[in-house]
Amino acid sequence: MVSESRSSRRPAWADLRFLVGIVLVVASVGGVWIVVSAARQTQPMYVAARAIVPGEPVDAADLAVVEVTLGAASDAYLHADQLEEGLVATRTVAAGELVPADALVSDESAQSTTVVVRSAVDVPGSVVAGSTVELWAAPRLDQSRYDTPRILVADATVVGVTRDESPLAGGTAAVELVIPRADVAAALAAIADGAALSVVPAAPGQR
Repeated sequence: MVSESRSSRRPAWADLRFLVGIVLVVASVGGVWIVVSAARQTQPMYVAARAIVPGEPVDAADLAVVEVTLGAASDAYLHADQLEEGLVATRTVAAGELVPADALVSDESAQSTTVVVRSAVDVPGSVVAGSTVELWAAPRLDQSRYDTPRILVADATVVGVTRDESPLAGGTAAVELVIPRADVAAALAAIADGAALSVVPAAPGQR
């Protein structure tokens, strides 16, 4: 009887629980393989080839393509096949930094533009491309007198600085600035009226 009972038992592979266990193991191994494969996948993305500041037109010459692994976060950055014509920057992107997808907009929707001003006083050496600065203006009263300086543009970004080192220039510099479009009229009026303009670094809280 004992021998007959043993021979009538079902083999282990026929047991439902055994089969379920095999399925779970296979699924687990497959899931790990998928995760590892996805983690190894790279995508071509754009990085800034140089410092890009708000208001600047941006095209392929300003960018470089790199292969990176970002996973789900890739949607937040500009893919190598997403560059369009007529784009301008809305924020500063440092050289070598991945370009955020919302950092470039069409020029029609840009809220800033560039102007060039000549500073009446020396521009600090810390003011370089990408710096956040204030533009101050002292209205001209007559040929030799100026009114009290006031802030003309509270939040401008430097595109470039051309310093005049000649003795007669007195340390003045031409500064290309990105300013809000709402401030353009006041800036151009100050330039046309001969106001004394000064570019100074913004307070730390504004950077």
